[in-house]
Amino acid sequence: MSIQHPQINLSRRGLLKFGAGAIGTGVLTAGLGSKLLAAEKKPVQEDITPDKALQELLDGNERFAKRKRRYPDQTYSRLVEVAKGQKPFASILGCADSRVPSEIVFDQGLGDLFVCRIAGNIATTQQIGSLEFGSLVLGSKVIMVVGHERCGAVEAAIKGAEVPGQIGSLLEAIKPSVESSKNKSGDKLANACKANVLAQVEKLKSSTVLSELIKAEKLKIVGGYYDLDTGEISLVS
Repeated sequence: MSIQHPQINLSRRGLLKFGAGAIGTGVLTAGLGSKLLAAEKKPVQEDITPDKALQELLDGNERFAKRKRRYPDQTYSRLVEVAKGQKPFASILGCADSRVPSEIVFDQGLGDLFVCRIAGNIATTQQIGSLEFGSLVLGSKVIMVVGHERCGAVEAAIKGAEVPGQIGSLLEAIKPSVESSKNKSGDKLANACKANVLAQVEKLKSSTVLSELIKAEKLKIVGGYYDLDTGEISLVS
């Protein structure tokens, strides 16, 4: 029993078109591949300065806000690499709010960020200890305290809400910032959120471990404010 194969009849012109298309596709694929590989490269952690680390964060957020994310360090090979050890270039003290995930809004990947998240982005004893470890032991070059627009914890502190359980401990930590910002002009909640960011920055700077790293120019601590509507992070000072 023989099997008849359909004949493929390609003209010389058809072959030329097919060949050109294949070559064009190959060139395009190679070009995109090289761009993707280039996009994943970032400064080596040992060589990066605190200023460059901060710029890396801001550049990543700009990509996110402009919908030009590169999704760096999110490959399986990166997973295998960081399974052996971590050397994050930056640390984030952020709010636990589900709308502000650090790796996404800064367009970073596995092993890039050392993240502590807590409602109201407050620097508790445990959070400070974690960030000391991230900087002193793991070598993080910058810590950014990230507050955000319309923070529920700050709003509750402003209203003096009565809350159950341990929620009140969060509000107590935020109340000094509410008081310090109450006479400022403009949006009361936004002012309190930014004042809270700066208060936590100062609290971190009072750490003997972190202050020594700052003096040695091995660390920078800054505040950031995340706009929920645009995705942009602006520095707070």
